[in-house]
Amino acid sequence: MRVIAGKARHLKLKTIEGTATRPTTDRIKETLFNILSFRIEGSLFLDLFAGSGAIGIEALSRGAKEAVFVENNRRAASCIRENLRHTHLEEQADLIQKDVMTALCLLESRETQFDYIFMDPPYGKGWEQKVLSFPATSFLCHDDTVIIVESDLETDFPWLEGTGFVISREKRYKTNKHTFIIKEAHT
Repeated sequence: MRVIAGKARHLKLKTIEGTATRPTTDRIKETLFNILSFRIEGSLFLDLFAGSGAIGIEALSRGAKEAVFVENNRRAASCIRENLRHTHLEEQADLIQKDVMTALCLLESRETQFDYIFMDPPYGKGWEQKVLSFPATSFLCHDDTVIIVESDLETDFPWLEGTGFVISREKRYKTNKHTFIIKEAHT
């Protein structure tokens, strides 16, 4: 696994051994950032369930102003720290080693609004709904925030109706997908 583009391009990233995380493949990461590329420069990026930190690091490498990484697993958080040092991007990064819901409350108290919120939660555990219920009523999202959920191909979002969010796009791969969610436009 490596950084695809930007100032840390070609640098290899570490991952933790075992099944505690599922690193996004380089090919899927490249496709994701080709979709997002037009607005990454100068953005604020939130990487939930960050694992090795590869997605947030890619955003920083491509010009994001700051990335916040949320990872509860001690070994994965240590891996993120190592990857940030290795890529020389630690000055633009904030690592919160807490569970996601506690971290979201902490970020809410800081009154930070993110341009992108990426999450790759454990599959089949319902985290998508738990997490997305929070920004619907919080300060974390502005009108143009894009939330990207990486999930298995079977994950659906019927519960999204009435939350103030809508699906703007879905990109399917062989084994998983990215669902792009934005605030519902009010007319």
